[in-house]
Order: sequence, then C-alpha cells, then structure tokens
Amino acid sequence: MFPIRFMKAPPTLYVLHFKHGKLKREGPGLSFFYWAPTSSIVGVPLASMDAPFVFHESTADFQAVTVQGQLTFRIADAQRTASLLDYSLDPRGKYATDDPQKLPERLIHATQTLTRAVTASLGLRQALGAADRISTEVLAALRESETATTLGVEILGLSILTVRPTPEMAKALEAEAREELQRGADEAVYARRNAAVEQERRIRESELSTEIAVEEKKRQIRETQMAADIAVEQQRAALIDQKVDNDRKDADSRAYALSITLKPIQELDWRKLMMLSATGGDPRTTIALAFQEMAGNAQKIGELNMSPELLHSLVKGK
Repeated sequence: MFPIRFMKAPPTLYVLHFKHGKLKREGPGLSFFYWAPTSSIVGVPLASMDAPFVFHESTADFQAVTVQGQLTFRIADAQRTASLLDYSLDPRGKYATDDPQKLPERLIHATQTLTRAVTASLGLRQALGAADRISTEVLAALRESETATTLGVEILGLSILTVRPTPEMAKALEAEAREELQRGADEAVYARRNAAVEQERRIRESELSTEIAVEEKKRQIRETQMAADIAVEQQRAALIDQKVDNDRKDADSRAYALSITLKPIQELDWRKLMMLSATGGDPRTTIALAFQEMAGNAQKIGELNMSPELLHSLVKGK
C-alpha cells in the first residue's frame, strides 16, 4: 500500500497529527497529506452526543424505581480528552480501540451516582413526581463534578423521561389512586348536591330579601305621599291663616278709613244732622224744626216774641 495518505476531516472532528511521537498539527476539519509509517492520527469528535440510560434505584422508603433519561454532552477540551482516552484512527479511518465508547459510560456512571443520591432522599410518591427536580439537581451536580472536568467534557443537558415503580407497586398505587378518585367523585356528588341546596337557599333568601326590599320601598312611598299630603295641608292651613289675617287687616283698614270719614259727622248734633238730611237745607224747614225744638222746651221759655216779618215769610212760603 502506498505510504503517503491524505486526511480530510469534517468540521466536527478535532484532528491531532503526531509524527515520530511529536504533535505536528492540530485543529478541527483539517486536510493534509501525511507519511503513514511515521504518523499517528487522533480524531476527537466535537459534535454533541446523546447517552441514553436506565437506572434501577431505591427510594427513601426502600421502594424500587426505574429512572429513564438521556444525557447530552460534548467534548470541550479535545487535547485533555485525547490525553486520557485513545482516539487514534486506523488506516481505514476507524477508531483503533474501544476507548471512545468509555467516555459516555463514565459520564453515565457519574450520572447514576448523583441520581441515586437524589432518589434515596425521596419517598416513593415524591420520587414518582420529581422528574424535573431530579433532572435539575443531577445536572447541576454533574456540571461541577470532577469527572466531567477531568475528561474535558461540557454537559449540555440532562432529561429524565420517566420515573416508574415496579409493576406490583404500580398496581397498588393505581388501586389506591382509583379509590381516591372514586372517593373524590363521591365527595364531588355530595358537594354538588350540597351546593344545589345551598344555592336554593340563597335564591330563596334573595327572593325574601327582594320582597322585603319591595315592601320597604312601598312603605317609603306611602310615608313620602303622607308627608307630601301633610305638607300640602300645612301649607293650606298656613294659607288660610294668612288669608284670615289679611282679611282682618283689610277690615281694620276699612273700619279705620270709615271712622276717619265719619269723625266730623259724629261731632255734629244729631238734630242738626237730621234737619240737614231731611230738608236739604231749606230755611223755612229749619225754622220749623227750631220752633218744634222750642216747643219741646216750652217750660223753660218764659216769653217768646216773633216779628211780623217772620210770620209773613213763613205764611208766604206756603
């Protein structure tokens, strides 16, 4: 076979070319010719890799569980990894040893150790529902572990797919859960019936409250109408009182005006007033009334003299 060969690596393969035991070139995705009899080629994959696992562990209450998941990692320090594991390639481009398979095994062993520590601190019921907790705690511890640092590996992720109990325990848990669900269903029926009764009571109370409120409103309306009628009657009484007072004041005013008008007449002698009202101011009538007045007081008159002219004027007037 021709001793000069050509090496062309993909970008995800970190190549180290040793010649006579000394490193001649290194890097990802290299392409070069090399002399096969004196050269050794090491290829460290840089792409991320998945390592599925299934662990059989025990919980704090000594119950067996099966933890199934997947670890994702990549080689971050190719030189460190190549110095601990043999990644040399044979002439056909295959790995010369099975060391590349040991890397995920060592990481899985470290993962199992950390997973055992977490599940041993949890009870069966807690462990069955703690997939996220197990994943988070184990991932954080694995990234800080000495195994990953020593191997030059970067832990990208950890997924816990399932945490399952044994078949016998699963049936027991299913039966218990079934009874719990049935009990919950019975309680739900009871709660629904109780809620219906409570709702009916509330509706009845609401109706009674509504009736009470309606009657209260009616009473308020009646009281308001009565208060309005009382106010109207009070205003009417006040109006009548005011009218009586006004009428009294008007009568007093008319009486005062009449008294002022009649005051001069009240000071006159009634006889004179009668003469003025009866004769219309005729002198003969006045003289006749005077003679009549004198006749009424004849006992007080000693002697009466009448002139002929007076008698002539009286007779002539007839």
